[in-house]
Amino acid sequence: MAPDRAIAGQARPEQEFFCFRAGELRLAVPSENVLEVIRTGLLTPLPRTPSFLLGVTGHRGEVLPVMDLLRFLGKGEARVGPRTRLFIGTSGNYRVGVVADAVLGLRRIPLANILPPPLGGDAAVEHLLGVAEGATAQEAIALINFTKLLQSARQRAVVR
Repeated sequence: MAPDRAIAGQARPEQEFFCFRAGELRLAVPSENVLEVIRTGLLTPLPRTPSFLLGVTGHRGEVLPVMDLLRFLGKGEARVGPRTRLFIGTSGNYRVGVVADAVLGLRRIPLANILPPPLGGDAAVEHLLGVAEGATAQEAIALINFTKLLQSARQRAVVR
């Protein structure tokens, strides 16, 4: 029995994700891509920008673009209200505020529980690292490759 206990006690490789809800979607990004969560402040719209850019907001002396992830992924649009939060996402030298309807918290997900992204040409699928299994299909969490998503958003904004 000792060998079984040793195997059971071994650390399983895992990764920490910041989990949130956007509309009805349960999403997560690697925690290293999230600086902090803030209340949605005053948004200043910008003319001639893609529809997924809601505008800019001031935060700690910096002007941040604010992104509607639902619009970017083609899954609807965010409804910004008093309970809406932004998470400040980062990749390299770039920072962006991302609208979140609810913050679900940090979660360590064993790599063995991450399924590959589903097949398909959907805009959402091309930005996935995979899907974390849940107890039910409604509890599954789509894991976003935030670096790739931010690169795509920047390209779409420039091409416009």
